[in-house]
Amino acid sequence: MSWIQSILYNDGFPIDSLEPLLDRFQHDVGYFKGKSDYVQEPIPIEGFEGAWRLFYEPEGKLGELLLTPYGGRMAEIPDNAIPFPHRAGYLYKMHHMVFWEAKDADNADKYISWVRKLYNYVTPYVTESPRGAYFDYRDLDIGVKYNEGPISIETARVWGEKYFHNNFDRLVQVKTRVDPENFFRDEQSIPPQPSSPPPPPQSTGKEDIYIRVYSS
Repeated sequence: MSWIQSILYNDGFPIDSLEPLLDRFQHDVGYFKGKSDYVQEPIPIEGFEGAWRLFYEPEGKLGELLLTPYGGRMAEIPDNAIPFPHRAGYLYKMHHMVFWEAKDADNADKYISWVRKLYNYVTPYVTESPRGAYFDYRDLDIGVKYNEGPISIETARVWGEKYFHNNFDRLVQVKTRVDPENFFRDEQSIPPQPSSPPPPPQSTGKEDIYIRVYSS
């Protein structure tokens, strides 16, 4: 299978014609829920067999478990060189997904529950303290900011360390320098260090003069 054929395959099209790629209209609307993990030790065969059984459940028929191998050049880059920390010692990334069609939107909770079940099942086989996650596969299950008020660094650490491990604190420093007012934010963003409130203005004695002059 060529790369361009894989694009067709992953979108559910036959791979014998490129014509669907020339169609600029999206005919079918669907949904999916994804979660991610990292693996540092080989998973035994019985571990995978237990996962496969979940795919025989009705909600798992459109489920996927993608394994992305790591190593090579990725392992040569220090884990603190850039925010992405999953380097040497990681065997692969896992992406748990489930899809459902628009006509089945009312049953979304069933599919989401299924992929969460898969995620819970693999818990003994993946990283822990913290359980790693891939930032580009945004997963609001692992932590989220629920209100519009300021967010504490310790609250953001709940998801920040899963995505960035020990690089989280350095990212807080960068955020503090680049965006101290936290203008760019979302439900899983990294907050800046809280700023100290400015001291109250010191009286110069001139305020009373201004009041008397402009009120006379």
